[in-house]
Amino acid sequence: MNAKVLIVDDSALTRRSLRQILETAGCEVVEAENGLDALERYFLDKPDVVMLDLVMHGMYGLEVLQKIRELDPRARVVVVSADVQTSSQDMAGEAGAAAFINKPFDRTDILAALDAALAGAR
Repeated sequence: MNAKVLIVDDSALTRRSLRQILETAGCEVVEAENGLDALERYFLDKPDVVMLDLVMHGMYGLEVLQKIRELDPRARVVVVSADVQTSSQDMAGEAGAAAFINKPFDRTDILAALDAALAGAR
């Protein structure tokens, strides 16, 4: 799998876990630990897919998702969050998320969501 993925999460442990899964699968990984960094990294690095947490300091993930989609309406974003509320999943889908994965996640879920996002599924 040859894709550039931006991981956006304020947890270093989560970023490290996602990086290991994605790099093992052959992806190039870029990281951001908050929403403002994510927007800058998206603009500069032009990733194929964004793996985005919802609950972060500073800027909530749904706001980041909306701003990324404003920058690039074709952006492919997979939400990876511990927020298990159906309403959050619905709002992420309405905002344009390609998939929603609950934490804790496993390798199979991450790679399946990445494949779906790369295929353009929403």
